[in-house]
Amino acid sequence: MSDDTDADPEAVDETDDEEFARRVAEARDLLSEDATALYVGVVRDGREVDSTFAQQADDAQQEGMQALSLLASHIRLVSDEAGVDYTTVAADAVTLAEQLESE
Repeated sequence: MSDDTDADPEAVDETDDEEFARRVAEARDLLSEDATALYVGVVRDGREVDSTFAQQADDAQQEGMQALSLLASHIRLVSDEAGVDYTTVAADAVTLAEQLESE
């Protein structure tokens, strides 16, 4: 009888790779739908971040609401993944944004 500490690290990595590939495929599927706004962020080597944002809207108010909706959705997603309250994630994001701005 084995326990989780004896798990094959390569098998765990493969499972993580499969999960990541599935999520990338889901993201591509979302892009093929009738999107009016999108944000894509890519992290490389745990630090380098590349991102892009695009939207189509009839007026500035709709543009602002779409941007805020994407931000709010992302904050909720990160909080769910991290298992913390979304207000904590939002506060941490503000702190990180300020640090990135000063670099």
